[in-house]
Amino acid sequence: MMRLPPPYTAALTALWMGLSGCDLAPSYDPPQYLLPADWRGQGLFSVATPSDDVLSRGPWWELFGDPLLNQLERQLPGENPSLAAMYEQYVQARDAAAIARSGLYPQLSINGLSSYEKESRNAPFKNPQINQFATAPNNLIEAAAAWQPDFWDRIRNTERQQARLAQSTAALVASARLSLQVQLADAYFTLRGLEIQDSIYRKAVANYQKSVQVTQLRLRGAIASGLDVARAQAQLGSTQALQSATLASRAVQEHAIAVLIGVNPSTFSLPTQEEDTLVNPAVPTGVPSQLLERRPDIAVAERQMAAANAAIGITRAAFYPNITISATGGFQDTGFNLASLPNSLWSVGASAVLPLFEGGLRRAELQQSWSQYAQNRDNYRGTVLGAFQQVEDGLTLQSSLESQTQSQQQALKAADRAMNLTQLLYVGGLVTYLDVVVAQETALLAAIAVAQVKTSQLQASANLILAVGGGWSTADLPTERGVLPFNPLDVIHFDRQPRPDGTGQSVSAASESAQ
Repeated sequence: MMRLPPPYTAALTALWMGLSGCDLAPSYDPPQYLLPADWRGQGLFSVATPSDDVLSRGPWWELFGDPLLNQLERQLPGENPSLAAMYEQYVQARDAAAIARSGLYPQLSINGLSSYEKESRNAPFKNPQINQFATAPNNLIEAAAAWQPDFWDRIRNTERQQARLAQSTAALVASARLSLQVQLADAYFTLRGLEIQDSIYRKAVANYQKSVQVTQLRLRGAIASGLDVARAQAQLGSTQALQSATLASRAVQEHAIAVLIGVNPSTFSLPTQEEDTLVNPAVPTGVPSQLLERRPDIAVAERQMAAANAAIGITRAAFYPNITISATGGFQDTGFNLASLPNSLWSVGASAVLPLFEGGLRRAELQQSWSQYAQNRDNYRGTVLGAFQQVEDGLTLQSSLESQTQSQQQALKAADRAMNLTQLLYVGGLVTYLDVVVAQETALLAAIAVAQVKTSQLQASANLILAVGGGWSTADLPTERGVLPFNPLDVIHFDRQPRPDGTGQSVSAASESAQ
């Protein structure tokens, strides 16, 4: 065996290490933004300090104090079919990263062949006068190995790209889960608000039925006209119609909730709650700089940008030689004496392919990868700006709804007093029934407005929680290594479908991922 002198050995080793560490991807640095020190919007939500960040202590929906809402929210991640489908996207993204990583390792194979061959009578160049036909048995067993040294980090950058895309998919699953949870809360708040409105309509219907009786008695006593009776009956009928529409709307929201938690709407029902037990929480929003780490959609955009950065290294590596080292060895015999040294065969070789002229293909691919990176960078910037807009909009809406609530409650008290006084004056014959109708409708509209504003406040709170990330943070993302579903040397049951758990990871690999 030929041995190289130590100086040559050291030089080759240094060259090997230098080529193996040649990463052609540009240095990745996410864009830095000058962020405000505080939020401009004013509302029930306050600036948080690390010690009072209640959103990170537990499920955010528990802040609303409704046990049934808590139950529904806990049921959603495991039963919603759309979310389950997104979990499978994450599983596929993890496997794509594992596929890319496999290129770093030698590809080993074994081949066995046993055949018995006979020459054809009409074989080309065969003498037709010869009636003998050649026959030959052939038995072969061989092993092969092939490996592509990753001198230019093409394979490693492909692995990084797929791993970062898998991280992006994990963040996308978290964003979808949070969005569905808020959608469920929104539907639940709407349903409870409609129940309050139904209660208001029922009380109004009972009051209007008494008004119809009063006008009918006064008509029989000749102290009121039939016009008063007609007005009272018309008011009663229209209010009953509004109550019926409210119940229909409640049923629609109930069906929406059923679908969100993966239940057939025809077999699902929620108990009616007469009392308003929901509370509007005061939740810290955090400081603006923390928003970049708490929004899963921002993490989606940032990881896609990082993946596009790695893609530049892949297209750069295409300008350099693609080297493959291969080896084959085995035994071949016309019989079955395969384990014999004279019947052995082997080959060792290396190949290198260097593109010389491809009509601008490599340059176009490189320019395309740079443009895709710039596109992802601009998308990231737009996502960040949109996130700040949503938080500021939410805080402004909270402040506005708080003011509306106070004004509507004052209006309701005044309308109730006016209605009671007008009814007393009508019985005393001091006002017409038209005044009573106006006063009753004003009181009814004021009561409905208070209920609607309360519902809007709850929905605005849930949407603001969505805007600040719902307690999620980038620490919940798996690392680039953590997304890989298994080790190449692990023995796994490849005939079993990976089953995602609540984080979107396959159960067999959940312990490997950084949570």
